[in-house]
Amino acid sequence: MEENTPFSIKYWAEDDKPREKLMLKGKSVLSDAELIAILIGSGNRDESAVDLSKRILASVENLNALGKMSLQQLTTFKGIGEAKAISIIAAMELGRRRRSEETVELTKITSSRIAFEIMQPIIGELAHEEFWILYLNNSNKVIYKSQLSKGGITGTVVDIRLVFKVALEQNATGIILSHNHPSGVLVASDPDKQITKKLKMAGDNLDIKVLDHIIVTENGYYSFADEGIL
Repeated sequence: MEENTPFSIKYWAEDDKPREKLMLKGKSVLSDAELIAILIGSGNRDESAVDLSKRILASVENLNALGKMSLQQLTTFKGIGEAKAISIIAAMELGRRRRSEETVELTKITSSRIAFEIMQPIIGELAHEEFWILYLNNSNKVIYKSQLSKGGITGTVVDIRLVFKVALEQNATGIILSHNHPSGVLVASDPDKQITKKLKMAGDNLDIKVLDHIIVTENGYYSFADEGIL
């Protein structure tokens, strides 16, 4: 197709150019702003979809921060109504879920870092606290993961019986405990240590090893095993 034909990308409306660029050159060449522009479809009276997307990204700095924005926050931008905001939120959530599924599938746990990489996309960016369990087989591969409890920022409740009920149902031989600290503080509290001790004792009686307990934040983690306090 010749560059000077009426069908060339340069003749398309500004809001349609990211779509044409993707079709002609592939998804990898598009900028973050261009990808968001495809999601929202159109800009406003004063700016194109790409320019609007650039303005949104400039205000939040990166995609990670964009993924945390609420419907109300997104709709404060001129040109972003509820429908466009919902499209952005849905796309960010799909990306988060994809990361989570890719990391968990047949993953073998050989270090606390790998456990963190599994759990960070799931709980690392939450504003409330959640407690999760990774269930492992004899080869230390993750065979199941489950949310044990969900609570406020101040803490969460852990049902020890339920932890090992699921472990027995899944034929797990080991488990890794994980919860997040929305505050970002990577310090094990006394309740954290107490529940870890209780779960380890229960696991020893059932011959199911508690291999680690990792505290997860957005950018880092704390491992009981690495710190020698398991």
